[in-house]
Amino acid sequence: MRTTPPARPAAPGRWRRIGSAAAATAALLLAGFGTATHADAAAPSSSKVTWTSACSTPAKGQMACKALRVTGGITAFQQAKAKADGVTPKAADAATPSGYGPSDLQSAYGLTSAAASKGSGETIAIVDAYDDPNAEADLAKYRSYYGLSACTTANGCFKKVSQTGSTTSLPSANTGWAEEISLDLDMASAICPNCGILLVEAKSATMANLGTAVNEAVTLGAKYVSNSYGGSESSSDTSYDSSYFNHPGVAITVSAGDSGYGAEYPAASKYVTAVGGTALSKATSTTRGWTETVWKTSSTEGTGSGCSAYDAKPTWQTDTGCTKRTISDVAAVADPATGVSVYDSYGVTAGWYTFGGTSASSPIIAGVYALAGTPSSSSYPAKFPYTVAGTSALNDVTSGNNGTCSTTYLCTAQSGYDGPTGWGTPEGVSAFAG
Repeated sequence: MRTTPPARPAAPGRWRRIGSAAAATAALLLAGFGTATHADAAAPSSSKVTWTSACSTPAKGQMACKALRVTGGITAFQQAKAKADGVTPKAADAATPSGYGPSDLQSAYGLTSAAASKGSGETIAIVDAYDDPNAEADLAKYRSYYGLSACTTANGCFKKVSQTGSTTSLPSANTGWAEEISLDLDMASAICPNCGILLVEAKSATMANLGTAVNEAVTLGAKYVSNSYGGSESSSDTSYDSSYFNHPGVAITVSAGDSGYGAEYPAASKYVTAVGGTALSKATSTTRGWTETVWKTSSTEGTGSGCSAYDAKPTWQTDTGCTKRTISDVAAVADPATGVSVYDSYGVTAGWYTFGGTSASSPIIAGVYALAGTPSSSSYPAKFPYTVAGTSALNDVTSGNNGTCSTTYLCTAQSGYDGPTGWGTPEGVSAFAG
C-alpha cells in the first residue's frame, strides 16, 4: 500500500530546459559537441525537456542529493522509440517508462551477457539520507515491469537498515531523498539484476551521518557502495577520508556532481571512484550502436570535474593538471534529456519518471564493479580503470565540455583521460576487475 508522504518542501533548484532542435544544435556547437554524435538526442521543435532537482537545497553543512527528475518534454528514449515505431512521440507522463531501461543500459555498456550470468552472491549497498517508506514496493514495480527477478526482504535479496543497522528504527521520511533512493535502487537493479541490494539510510544528510552509513554498509558485508550525493570541499575532508572511505577491498562510487566544472566531496576522496556524467544516445552509424558526449546543460549545470583543494593525489593517478586529486575516474549516463526510467510513488504521484544527474551514474558504476567480481581484500578498486587492461576496456568519450578552465583537459573531453569523464564509460566489466 502506498504511504502518504508529508508535505513536499519547496523546490530549490532552477528549472532546466533544452530548446528546439535548432537551438539544441547551436548550443551543442557552442559547447563543443559534435552535432552528428548528438543528433539522436535532439528534441523535436514542438517539445522542450524540463527537469528539476529532486531534493531541496541542503542546510549548511549538509550534502545535496544529485537526482534530477524530468518534468516534461520528449526524451531521447521516447524519440528513438517513436522513430522505430513510426509514430509521433508523446510528452512524458507517469503511465509508461520514458527513459532508458535495463536492456538499453546493458547494451550501451556491453554488459548484456555479464548481467545475465554474474552478480549472484554479491551485494550492492546504496547509501542515502532519510527514509523512503515505499522503497521495497517501488523496486518491485520496476523489476517486475522489466522482467527482472524479485528482490525482496522475504527472499533475502533486499534489506533496508538505518545507519546503525536497525531494520525497525529508521530515519524520518523525506520526499526528495525518496526519489533519490528510487533512482539508485533501480539503477543497481538495471546493471546487476542478480545482485542483492542493501539500502542504508542515514538519519540526516550530514557527512558524519552519511559516512557512518557507509561504514555500516561495509560492516554488513557490502563490497560495492554507491553514494549519490556531494557538497563543497572543506579542510575536514582528509579526516572524513580516514573515518569513512578508507575501506580496502570495497568499491565505493561517488557522484562527481551536477554543477559543471568544479570539485566536490566525497567525489574528491582518494579512496573512491569519482563518477562523471555523459549524454547517451543511440547511434546507428557506430558499431557500438551508441554514442556519448560530456553532459553539459549550461554553465552551471553538467557533470562535475576538477582539482581537489585538500585531498592528496592517489598513487595511480598521474595526470599533471592537478597537484592533488583529480575528478573524475570514469563516467556513465547522467544527462536528464537522455535519462533513465525510474518507478517512484512517494515523492510524486505514483508512476514512471525519467531521471538524470550523476546520481544515475554512480549506482550504474557500482553495478559494473559488482558484475566484475569481488575485489581482493587489500585492493583499492578506484585504481582498476587506471591499469592498462582497464583503460583499454572503456569507451573513450572525446567530445564535449562541462565549463571553462585554464587546463583544458580538466573540463573538456579528449582522447584518453579527461576530467569530465575520466578514462571513459564501461565497455564490459574488464576495467572494473582487480
